[in-house]
Amino acid sequence: MQLCANKLDKKDFFGKSDPFLVFYRSNEDGTFTICHKTEVIKNTLNPVWQPFTIPVRALCNGDYDRTVKVDVYDWDRDGSHDFIGEFTTSYRELSRGQNQFNVYEVLNPKKKGKKKKYINSGTVTLLSFKVESEYTFVDFIRGGTQLNFTVAIDFTASNGNPSQPTSLHYMSPYQMNAYAMALKAVGEIIQDYDSDKLFPAYGFGAKLPPDGKISHAFPLSGDNDNPNCVGIEGVLEAYFQSLRTVQLYGPTNFAPVINKVANCAAEITDGSQYFVLLMITDGVISDMVQTKEAVVNAASLPLSIIIVGVGPAEFDAMEELDGDEVRVSSRGRLAERDIVQFVPFRDYIDRSGNQVLSMARLAKDVLAEIPDQLLSFMKGRGIEPRPALSSSPLPGLHQHI
Repeated sequence: MQLCANKLDKKDFFGKSDPFLVFYRSNEDGTFTICHKTEVIKNTLNPVWQPFTIPVRALCNGDYDRTVKVDVYDWDRDGSHDFIGEFTTSYRELSRGQNQFNVYEVLNPKKKGKKKKYINSGTVTLLSFKVESEYTFVDFIRGGTQLNFTVAIDFTASNGNPSQPTSLHYMSPYQMNAYAMALKAVGEIIQDYDSDKLFPAYGFGAKLPPDGKISHAFPLSGDNDNPNCVGIEGVLEAYFQSLRTVQLYGPTNFAPVINKVANCAAEITDGSQYFVLLMITDGVISDMVQTKEAVVNAASLPLSIIIVGVGPAEFDAMEELDGDEVRVSSRGRLAERDIVQFVPFRDYIDRSGNQVLSMARLAKDVLAEIPDQLLSFMKGRGIEPRPALSSSPLPGLHQHI
């Protein structure tokens, strides 16, 4: 919405005003609730305010004919702003856009009572009004958008020999290692949104049998034509099987797996699919330049990347990829949106050793950014959710958020 005013009453000795507007929603009990303040325009009786946005719910709570009151003030440095006048409108009136009816007389009741010749204290004119639908993550899921979940696990030698209890990949008969816990925690929630329950799962940084070739994106299933595992249990099984057959090696290259998933995401950009890549790693990224390039390229695709850091290493590079503070860039190009969420697993280990609690906390934080990341992709492409397929209850991702 954008407004301008004409011939407002002067409020200081120099024939100027510093006007601003305050919008109020009327309540059922006759009181008013403030819902927006415009900026102050200095030294003018004919201000033009910047366009601004008010949620429809805040303005009228769904009742299009509810009174909206607007007060016009002259700003004072000491906070004792002078009242110039007021007018009323409604969402329905405003939604008609710029026309002769959306020119409002600003009236000051005190002046009206005192001065016989008083007409008004100026006019406010609506310049433009646009209604935009704000969709939610739930709207897209209800409309049939599927989350495609892919897993990538770090098989570099720095994790330690899987047969040793000190290894991050240690296969204990009694408890899950950090990799398995992170995988299960995140995967079990995301799998509810993935109708086929088939999860591509990859390893990186290992030498593969029979010829000891190093791979940075090998299918845990052992089948190059079909990297899918059935359910999270299937992923865990393939992970343990791979630990028995490959040789942990290095370096820690992230870009190959990111690019592999990005290629899949690039094929389906109509909003029907959204890809989530979970990478679990113990340390320092060796191909940071290529990884940043891969992330910047992937930022324009329906893809989010979750990185869970396990073990005691320093994770500075991960913080850099998690573009919360500074947006990731590569060769002078900024990522068009933030798609990486990094969390160190050690922050979630429950002091009492309760694995269920650790996993619940991890899942909650790791999944917190996915809905907004999905929405930012859809909004950027002008994609709207399809009509709801059914009114069945949704699985648990949005409850975690």
